[in-house]
Amino acid sequence: MFENRLAKVFKHIHKQAKRQDITCYRVYDHDLPEFPMSIDFYEDKLYIAEYRRRHGMSDEEHEQWLDAALAVVEKVLCVAQDKIYVKQRQRKQGRLGQYQKVSEEKEYFVVEEAGLKFKVNLSDYLDTGLFLDHRITRAMVKQEAAGKRVLNLFAYTGSFSVYAAAGGASSVTTVDLSKTYLTWAEENMVLNGFNDTSFRFDNADVKQYLQELKPNMFDLVIMDPPTFSNSKKMKDDFLDIQRDHVELISNVLYAMSPGAILYFSTNFTKFILDKENIHCSTIKDITGATTPFDFSGKLKRYCWKIVK
Repeated sequence: MFENRLAKVFKHIHKQAKRQDITCYRVYDHDLPEFPMSIDFYEDKLYIAEYRRRHGMSDEEHEQWLDAALAVVEKVLCVAQDKIYVKQRQRKQGRLGQYQKVSEEKEYFVVEEAGLKFKVNLSDYLDTGLFLDHRITRAMVKQEAAGKRVLNLFAYTGSFSVYAAAGGASSVTTVDLSKTYLTWAEENMVLNGFNDTSFRFDNADVKQYLQELKPNMFDLVIMDPPTFSNSKKMKDDFLDIQRDHVELISNVLYAMSPGAILYFSTNFTKFILDKENIHCSTIKDITGATTPFDFSGKLKRYCWKIVK
């Protein structure tokens, strides 16, 4: 059953990826309830994340089940065992949980997307360093970026910053609370030849950072916050995206120039955007427009284009 389903979706998705010259993409995402996992290609390597659930198996039985599933993956996708990375994750968690370190192998390698280079790690974290579901959103940022002052908030490893720089942004400011990810973001920028003084990297709590900005500082902003964060590094108590999004967006809009664009995204599946209390020119739901072919019908995040 799993073999037949995987072969079918791979044939369909691989064909589209090849046609679009995409080498990092999702092949399978919990298509069958009995096989709750996602499978992603990162060029010639595979990243498999098994969603934890109450499977009723003993550890030994689960190990046998996983080995059998991986044997099917090897066979159908023609990827050698030493190029397959497997992780287990909770079904429900915010981005903070995904950022947890789970290993110390420090095995990094570089992949390409749209001609740009990104450092990824398939062994040490529950996420890889490159969120494949925002492929189209990144392209939109690149298209909008020429001559603009760009701000990338909750930047993680800075993929949006790389795209903005590649699009000809006059400046790019990358902000994240984690020094590890901010360093990673800077390395991604340098990988692509963006290493001059017009590219800033600020290690800061975004909620606090926004309160210190002045009007007319930025023309294009990307904000993709975690659903929830209670990091000890935060100066405020904690972040709750449903509770705090109006404040965050309002503070961003204050620092933007007239007509400037904010791309706002969240992974919180129960999220409701409070449009009435967001004072701007237009708000457009672009979730559908930013959903890649390999995530069609399965994407669990929202995205809006907000114009000041």
